[in-house]
This record gives sequence, structure tokens and C-alpha cells, in this order.
Amino acid sequence: MMYAQSKEEDKYYVVTVAFYNVENLYDTLDDPLKKDDEFLPHAEKKWNTTRYYAKLDHLSKVIEKLGDDDGPEILGLCEVENKEVLVDLAATPRLKDYEYKIVHFHSPDARGVDVALMFKAKYFKPLHTKSLRLVDSTDTSFVTRDQLLVTGVLINDTISFMVNHWPSRRGGRSDAKRILAAKLSRKHIDSILSENPEAKIIHMGDLNDDPTNRSVYDYLNAKPPSRLNDPRQLCNPSYDLNRAGYGTLAHDDVWQIFDQISFTQGLLRNKNEKFYYRDKSAAVYVQKYMLQKEGRFAGYPFRTFVGNEYTNGYSDHFPAYIQLLQKQR
Repeated sequence: MMYAQSKEEDKYYVVTVAFYNVENLYDTLDDPLKKDDEFLPHAEKKWNTTRYYAKLDHLSKVIEKLGDDDGPEILGLCEVENKEVLVDLAATPRLKDYEYKIVHFHSPDARGVDVALMFKAKYFKPLHTKSLRLVDSTDTSFVTRDQLLVTGVLINDTISFMVNHWPSRRGGRSDAKRILAAKLSRKHIDSILSENPEAKIIHMGDLNDDPTNRSVYDYLNAKPPSRLNDPRQLCNPSYDLNRAGYGTLAHDDVWQIFDQISFTQGLLRNKNEKFYYRDKSAAVYVQKYMLQKEGRFAGYPFRTFVGNEYTNGYSDHFPAYIQLLQKQR
């Protein structure tokens, strides 16, 4: 938590809400219920205790300064194997004083990767938590990550957070499953808005689509700030970042912004007197140490592995964040 000064010298609380795909944060133990074999000490990747703790150290270095100098108050995560790896992450020397708490549910994803929410208990108190199952009635073999819905009190304001990791594009898959994911998110957002049209909901995640793709733009109904014409639409500042050439990952030298944070219009400044979106605060967080420095992928995110080659990096995604403001009374 930090403070900002307006032109009138009024003080504001500043809260950072961030999302980070941490790229395969696995422990080194075999879970017979998951396909985690590649991340075991005897596997080709040789995923061992030394490499595991190096990964935690690298992630904590990013999170420590993500958004401001004392890390995000709210942090959504994906590609985590279990709650235990998050407990280890929160206990790293850089993060332990932040006293992060965790909301996590196991999902049916075959590889055992889940979404989760970490938060500073000093500022956020969860009231309700729920894991939302994505199913396809036409494809009974389909399993994927659950979506996470957490509603709680942020200082003195009730806010809901939805954390997502939508089905991938791997193998040239169509967007059909991601559209299903968007419909699931939208269903629960609409349910909350039907009870309170001014509800504050923040939707975040690795959506495996850009803000301009129809799963996000049409089915999630997330629009750029300049195109809001319906009170139920989500405001998606990631759209403008995407159009400006920013990205959270790169493929074939094209930057894409799959990691997005959007929100209901109850978080626009003219809608409330408590927390609201800090205008133009949406950003992709990048530092030089997070970049691949040489070779074909120079300038791309510096990842932990390229195939089975250990590169001792951070993640194949950059994190994204927004900030909320509330005037001190």
C-alpha cells in the first residue's frame, strides 16, 4: 500500500491489483493424480530442489516490485500446481514480510495446474470463495482449469475478483472452448450485477486470446474505455495496451496481451466514492532482468525452460496490473 498526491494535495490510498502467469510452478514431488512427471528430479528436465527454489526466488523478485515498491495488494496467479508452492512463494525472503494469504482450489486440469489468489491480509478480507467448473456438454472428455471467484472487503469496500486461465490455443485449437470460458465468467458477473448493478468486479487472467478476439470482446463483453455504451459491459484497458503494441508474451515476433485485467463500471471514478480505477494505470510490468538477452528470442520473456533446456529464467509471460484509488477520509 502506498499513497498518492492529487493536484489538490489530497492523499489517496493506492492499491495494486496484478495478474501473473508464473509458468509451470511445480514442486518436485510426484502426484499420482496429475501428469506432473516432466517436473520431477528423474525426468529430462531434472526439476530438483535447487531449481525449484531458484524459480521461487526469481518470481519473488518480480512480485516484490510489481506495480509499486511494496508489491501488489491483490495478485492473481495461474500455472501453479498446488497450495504448497504458493505457501513457499509467500515465505521467500523478499515476500515474507508482506504476509500474503492464499485462496486456492484444486481443479481437474490434467497437468495439475490451477489458478489462485494471493492477497495481503492487512488490506483484504475474503467473505466468499468459489471454484467455477468449466464443462462442455458436447465433449465429456474435456477438462481444464476452474475459474476462481473471491468476494471480500478491500479496506472498506466490497470487491469481487475472478481469476482465470482459459483453454489454450495449442495445436491450432479453435476458440470454441475459450468462448465457453467467457460465457462462464459472464454468467457469474451478470448474476452479481443483477443483485447490485454497481457491484465492483475485477476479472483477470491468462485468457489465451487478445482483447480484440471475440471470446473477450463479444462474449465476455469487455470493451476499451472509449467504447462503453452499456452499463453491463466490462471496461478493458488492456485493449488500448494491445493496440499500442504492448504484450505479455510473444509468438513469431508478434506481441500478444493474453494476460488481461478488466472490471465492471462500478469501478469507474464517477460511479462511487470509495475505490475506483486509477485512470491509465493499466500496464505490463517488464524489467531488463525479465528479458531474454540473446539469440533468436532476444527481448522475449526470459523463461525457465526452452523445451527441456533449463535456462534459469522467470516466466514465459510478463505480469499485468492496474491500480485502484480511494481518497483518505
